[in-house]
Amino acid sequence: MVNLEWYRTFKAVYKTGTLTGAAQELFISQPGVSLHLSSLESYTGYKLFDRKGRRMVPTERGKVLYNFVIDAMIKLEEAEKNFQRSTEKSTPTISVGMCFETFQITLEPYIATLPFNVIIQFGEYTQMVENLEKGILDLIITPQMVPAPTVEYEAFSKETIVIVGGNTTDDATFNSILAQNDPETLEYWLKQQKWYGTTGDMEHLRRFWQLNFGKYPDFRPNYIVPNLNSIVRCLGSGIGLAVIPDFLCQREIDVGLIKLLWEGSPKLTNILHFASRKKTMYADEISVIKEIFKSVMV
Repeated sequence: MVNLEWYRTFKAVYKTGTLTGAAQELFISQPGVSLHLSSLESYTGYKLFDRKGRRMVPTERGKVLYNFVIDAMIKLEEAEKNFQRSTEKSTPTISVGMCFETFQITLEPYIATLPFNVIIQFGEYTQMVENLEKGILDLIITPQMVPAPTVEYEAFSKETIVIVGGNTTDDATFNSILAQNDPETLEYWLKQQKWYGTTGDMEHLRRFWQLNFGKYPDFRPNYIVPNLNSIVRCLGSGIGLAVIPDFLCQREIDVGLIKLLWEGSPKLTNILHFASRKKTMYADEISVIKEIFKSVMV
C-alpha cells in the first residue's frame, strides 16, 4: 500500500528542486527523502525525476503525477492544520513567515516567552503571501508588498542595504577614493577586495551595484556561505566585504567587530512590513509578535 508520506516527500522535491531542500522543508534526513522517492518510483513503476547537476528535474511522468495529486495534498495539509488547531483551543498556534536571518536577530530570543505556540517558516516572499491567503501562514515579515485581496500590510521599520567589511579593512584608502567622486576608480577598488555572498541569493549585491554603478556586478563573491548571519560572523575575522541589510549587523558595527564601509549614494532602502489576513482569529497573538519586532527594530 502506498504511504502518504511518499507523496508529501514527492511534493517537497518537486517544489524545492533538490533532495536537500526537501529534507529541510520536511525536517527529515536526505537519505529519508531518497528512500521515500525511490519507494514511490517503485510503486508507480516510473522514474519521476532526472538528476541534472544538483537539481532534480521532474520527468513527464513526474509532472503528470504532481498535477494529479497536488490539489488533494493541499487539502490534506489544510485539514491536518485546521484539525490540529481545533483540538488545541486552550493554546493557539500561529504560523509566521520571514527570512531566516530576520528570525535569528529578532524573534528567536523571545520564542520561549510567548504564551502561545508558534511555527516559523522560511521561503520566498511571493510563496509566503500565497500561503497567507490560504491560511497556512498567519503573519509575514516582508520587504515586498505582493498585492492580494485578502491581505493587509503595515509598515513598521526600514532597512538600508550597506557595504560592510572586516575590522582590518583599509577604510582610509576607501574614503580617499570615495572623496574623488570617480565611480570607475571606486568600483575598481571594491572589485579587488575579497567578497562574501550567500548560497543562491545575490539580490542585495545586484541591487546595490545597479543603483550605485548603473550596472550589475561582473564578479562572483570569493566565499559563499549559508546565510547573511554567517557572513557577519566570518567578517569578524577582519577580512572581506559584503552587502547586507544594516539591522543584521548593527551590534557588530557598534562594538567594532566589523566596519560600516559605505551606505551608497543614493542609499538602497527597503520598507519592512507586517502582512496578515484582513480577517483573522489570531489578532491578539499577532499583536504580541508585532510588538516584539517594533521593540527590536527601532
